[in-house]
Amino acid sequence: MKKKTVKKTEKKQSGAYIEGSGKVVETDIVTTLEENYMPYAMSVIVSRALPEIDGFKPSHRKLLYTMYKMGLLNGARTKSANIVGQTMKLNPHGDAAIYDTMVRLARGNEALLHPYVDSKGNFGKAYSRDMVSAASRYTEAKLEPISAELFADIDKESVDMVPNYDNSMLEPALFPVRFPTVLVNSNFGLAVSMASNICSFNLTEVCETTIALMKNPEHNALSTLKGPDFPGGGYIVYDEKEMEKIYRTGLGAVKVRSVYNYDREARCIEVTQIPPSTTVEAIIDKIVDLVKEGRIKEISDVRDETDLSGLRLALDLKKGYDPDALMQKLFKLTPLQDNFNCNFNVLIAGTPRVMGVYEILNEWTDFRRECVKRRVYFDLQKKKEKLHLLLGLKKILLDIDYAIQLIRETEEESEVVPNLMVGFGIDEVQAEYVAEIKLRHINREYILKRTEETDNLAREIEEMESILGDSKKIDKIIIGELQDIIKKYAQPRRTMFLYDVQEMTEIEEEAPESYPVNIFFTREGYFKKITPKSLRMSSEQKLKENDEIVWSGEVSSNSELLFFTNRHQVYKSRCSDFGETKASVMGEYLPAKLGMDEGEIPVFMAVTESYKETLIAFFKNGKCAKVPLSSYETKTKRKKLSGAYSDLSELVEMFVISDEADFILKSSAGKVIMFNTALVLPKAARDTQGVQVMRLTKAELAGAYLAENTELKDAESYRIKTIPSAGVMSDADIDQIKLI
Repeated sequence: MKKKTVKKTEKKQSGAYIEGSGKVVETDIVTTLEENYMPYAMSVIVSRALPEIDGFKPSHRKLLYTMYKMGLLNGARTKSANIVGQTMKLNPHGDAAIYDTMVRLARGNEALLHPYVDSKGNFGKAYSRDMVSAASRYTEAKLEPISAELFADIDKESVDMVPNYDNSMLEPALFPVRFPTVLVNSNFGLAVSMASNICSFNLTEVCETTIALMKNPEHNALSTLKGPDFPGGGYIVYDEKEMEKIYRTGLGAVKVRSVYNYDREARCIEVTQIPPSTTVEAIIDKIVDLVKEGRIKEISDVRDETDLSGLRLALDLKKGYDPDALMQKLFKLTPLQDNFNCNFNVLIAGTPRVMGVYEILNEWTDFRRECVKRRVYFDLQKKKEKLHLLLGLKKILLDIDYAIQLIRETEEESEVVPNLMVGFGIDEVQAEYVAEIKLRHINREYILKRTEETDNLAREIEEMESILGDSKKIDKIIIGELQDIIKKYAQPRRTMFLYDVQEMTEIEEEAPESYPVNIFFTREGYFKKITPKSLRMSSEQKLKENDEIVWSGEVSSNSELLFFTNRHQVYKSRCSDFGETKASVMGEYLPAKLGMDEGEIPVFMAVTESYKETLIAFFKNGKCAKVPLSSYETKTKRKKLSGAYSDLSELVEMFVISDEADFILKSSAGKVIMFNTALVLPKAARDTQGVQVMRLTKAELAGAYLAENTELKDAESYRIKTIPSAGVMSDADIDQIKLI
């Protein structure tokens, strides 16, 4: 009985159980993932995590639209709990998630440059990890005046309205925003296999840049959009090339430095603005760790003195130390200077796209043009309908006495409209309108006003039709709206710029003079450093029995060496740490030289001088990890780093590349693919699992090869453009690889 139960359980785990049938049907794991995981992943990407061109995620949009329908744009504040409850008609994901969304949009949280929610009460602070918001039953909120620009003309069919989750009401698919909110307020989203991180820009600069690009597509955005403008201020260490890269590609890093002042009498440094990517608590924790390690000796005390007046981090200095020199050191060692990593990933028509500032503003302009067209068309139809009614009235007013007589002589009420239609040659809609006119309106003044209104409507209709037929007039409307928004909501920049900043470098031992050397690394863990002269005299290498050279080349004597081991650790060394030897000796045994753990051996060696290269690791489960080599660069002289690569699957091969490269993968089932590393997003975490590149079924990754070092017939026929891929069956022998 026990055995049967175990067997049944095992069968359920390997197949799909059909409810009520008592049967289990075997299913392929790939099919299961495609049918179950992929829809979830797409739902997260499209319907939850990434912002759209109006600058909002669905959760933001549902909350703000609910507040708009509650009359909170002009009304008094109401309890946040009330707003949260109403929002659940559109967003059924729970009150906690809705309230967290409101908190970030609120003025009190200080996360946005232009908040959309006017808040009262404790909404926490974006720059504090521990300062949390009060419960929703205590706080109050309404919409900020700028939110009116999100909903302008929303009732004029300027955007599509879609049913909510239970089809009980409609909600906007997008907001018809009058300015590029997607760039004015920051947005972060983490989806499945992709993310978005958009920094905020000054509203005036964004609007002026949008206007300039509409007038001249060749406009240089850097001349009007100086750079990001963060809610918490700070200084941007300006790098024009990096900024241009962000504007063109949507990818890059902005270096943000804290703002401080020094109280000479109290010998106290007061930090008042910090980078947006960190918190006060994280900075304090790092400073405390540095003091404990003895790397910072100038500080006697560190305190968080943040109060109602704003952020304030106090650092007490010991006597005799230079505050500016200390801050330069802290900028290098702590998050007081940090990078904001830009990833402008925005949903366009349901498809995620990483775009630069230029492309985002062009997409927003196209979106706004469509909104304006739809609004004008809506107004046009309404005016045409009204004109149609007034034209019918005009015919009646030509002989009002006859109309009155006709109505009086009609015996049944249902015959009034048909008789008016026949008597004056008007349609049913016009006749219905005439029949509803009050008796008091049958006078000369009313008749003249209606006739005059008819002429005005005709002129307005003509103007609207000309707008719909002329893109320049539509652009003029958008430009006018942007200029009005600048007048209403402009505010000075909070984040300023530092130009030509000399970064402080740590005091290090003077490096010996650099010269070329040849190095050799073997599979058994031996290392040799040989001068070119010595190698020319004797090139025959002595190796341990059954050993082979897996890496050789000419490098600088000051190159840094990273040895990755079978214990998922990396040992750092320098070429200059090894003595010169000859080809006729076996070399130095690395586990002993570097003090590795018992049973630990090196499996790969990376050589670098700048840490600008990229590490590529392939695992037996078909995944590929792409990690910047800079992730292994340490500010201290640490020799050993744990978590050097993922331990969730066995390592197949590692490579170091300077630029994107083509790789060929072969599975144990004989399938082959060729792909470019540009398809894999880099991860800063050293022990990342990476992403699935080769889809494996009852197989594992058997080999990974740099395409330029292989000889594979019709290699391009194996190339894939999307990952993961199962590959193509091949009997090609690509196991014999040329040594790099």
